[in-house]
Amino acid sequence: MSTFAVQRVSECFIKPQHPTKESNQICYLTPWDLAALSISYIQHGLLFKKPTNVADNQDSIQNLLDKLKHSLSQTLFHFYPLVGRLVTQKTQDPPSYVVFVDCSNSDGAKFIYATVDLTISDILSSVYVPPIVQSLFDHHKAINHDGHAMPLLSIQVTELVDGVFIGCSMNHAVADGTSFWNFFNTWSEIFQAQAQGHECDFPISHQPVIKRWFPEGCDPLINLPFKHHDEFIRREEPLLVRERIFHISAESIAKLKAKANSESNTTQISSFQSLSALVWRSITRARGLPHEKRTSCKFAINNRTRMEPPLSPEYFGNAIDGVGAETTAGELLENNLGWAAWKLHLAVANYNNTVAQQKVEQWLQRPMIYQLGWSFYSSSVTMGNSPRFNVYGIEFGTGKAVAVRNGHAIKFDGYVSSYPGREGGGSVDLEVCLFPENMTALESDEEWMNAVSVSNPLS
Repeated sequence: MSTFAVQRVSECFIKPQHPTKESNQICYLTPWDLAALSISYIQHGLLFKKPTNVADNQDSIQNLLDKLKHSLSQTLFHFYPLVGRLVTQKTQDPPSYVVFVDCSNSDGAKFIYATVDLTISDILSSVYVPPIVQSLFDHHKAINHDGHAMPLLSIQVTELVDGVFIGCSMNHAVADGTSFWNFFNTWSEIFQAQAQGHECDFPISHQPVIKRWFPEGCDPLINLPFKHHDEFIRREEPLLVRERIFHISAESIAKLKAKANSESNTTQISSFQSLSALVWRSITRARGLPHEKRTSCKFAINNRTRMEPPLSPEYFGNAIDGVGAETTAGELLENNLGWAAWKLHLAVANYNNTVAQQKVEQWLQRPMIYQLGWSFYSSSVTMGNSPRFNVYGIEFGTGKAVAVRNGHAIKFDGYVSSYPGREGGGSVDLEVCLFPENMTALESDEEWMNAVSVSNPLS
């Protein structure tokens, strides 16, 4: 598969179909946004089977591209910050360093059409996710601060022999996973509405709320304590990890949840907490960590529902924080699944508006930018994305997606992306990233393999 190469055929820039006064303004960034300046873009994409009419001739794929561009332009009318660029404004007297989004001074969102001589089976039948998948996305290795010069949103549509892959790269300092999938779903909704003859001015299901949240009394022009971006930007070459998709059926997850709650003598542990506990224990065992080595399991928590008053579910921006639990490898493995799941449950249960507000206030007193030092994660497990996102409801005249895949962004030993299973019903797919030796050990782990199966979208 290494002999295949993605060929870029064309690229252009897309702007909102009908710019408004608001879309020509500045979008200020919150502490949640600014903290992400040194991490990677969000990169998720969907693989679709090529409809018969598209396979017939080049005019058909051009027709699909035209419809994608047209509906994207209408979608960006609602998500106009994505067509902007990051701007850093510096002054010496008084000293000031402010980063924001200029929504008007930009060419727009990037749209790429590419081709590759691969089949859907070439991508999905491999035991591990093939490296060429990373070439199905633009902005390879980009970090969010690169949004000063690079588009904040780039769409790459890659035509396969029998399929179409739509890869979306979105600046993570402008949007989180909830915002990302709301955009993707809205684009799909507008595409389908236009295919039915609704050209414009129709209501969308989840209108994004663009106005950013700031704590009371906070100046939206947040002054960062830097003189140059070299003081907070850090780039690291990706680690050579294997990526494999594991499928957990709804029945298996129900058993995990029942087991975790029974062992903890409670009914409060959720399905995802039970699943995360299994991942944490299994990867820790596969790594063969020393008994006294500290290990943690972390995942993102949505602040939208926890703020008082709560933010809109359609709040567009970053509204997440990290929570998790920590212990020693020995203690984690000497105790049962329920013990680990209860620790994760407590981490979530103890996180509320007060905690969220306090963390923001602490950040404002001493702003910091997240750094992804891979060595820091050598004994941890990080759960990314969410099985709650509507992934397989997205369609572009090509039917339901066959699979979801990620780009280069945030790939290190112990990183696990979770998605809903294609068949729905509470099933989950996990993309697990591990060093080769750790992946081999995980594949031989009895507790893990009894709970999971290999995802096979082709069946």
